[in-house]
Amino acid sequence: MSTHILFIGSSEIMMIVLLALLLFGAKAIPDIAKTVGKGMREFRKATDEIKREINDSTSGFKKDIDDISSSITKESEEIKKNIEDNF
Repeated sequence: MSTHILFIGSSEIMMIVLLALLLFGAKAIPDIAKTVGKGMREFRKATDEIKREINDSTSGFKKDIDDISSSITKESEEIKKNIEDNF
């Protein structure tokens, strides 16, 4: 049974590793992996910051919508009570 990572079999992974060794050499691969790791970390940090900014900016809207919703519910209950009292 072969290992599948993103629809790539183990033989394809071995071929990619061999090709990387031939192109870059054994000394350059750790540096390349370190650079890729830093890039992924920076990308994750940027996406987390964007998510935080979106949540911060929409929290005011959510509060306003909750206030409107609660006031509508309160008013509708008062109207319902007035109708029931009159009939």
